[in-house]
Amino acid sequence: MAIHSINHVQLAFPAGAEGQIRNFYSTLLGLPELIHPVGNTLRFAAGAQRIELVPTERWQPAPAVSHLAFEVENLPELRGRLLQAELPLVENRALPGYLRFYVKDPAGNQLEFLEPDNEPRYDA
Repeated sequence: MAIHSINHVQLAFPAGAEGQIRNFYSTLLGLPELIHPVGNTLRFAAGAQRIELVPTERWQPAPAVSHLAFEVENLPELRGRLLQAELPLVENRALPGYLRFYVKDPAGNQLEFLEPDNEPRYDA
């Protein structure tokens, strides 16, 4: 037996916020929505993996340490799009070898976006 990838991750959001969630993941992040004929779960593709967002009547925010991390291409372009949408970014958590920031989706789920930093850095 060998585990070779993550098939999907499932996050909750408050029932009734489908429009905000769909806009965030589809429009702002650019993830294609996957239409599924069963249930009311929103599904988006992130490469070969899926993100499933489930509307929950008794929704509770996830603990602050919980997050979903995306490795992206062209992080500055995504950063600009999220800033233009006036979303607050957390950019004070350095990770050697990577550019990264955090943002919360409309349900308060914390998301990390990172890209390998191929630019040489020199300390003075």
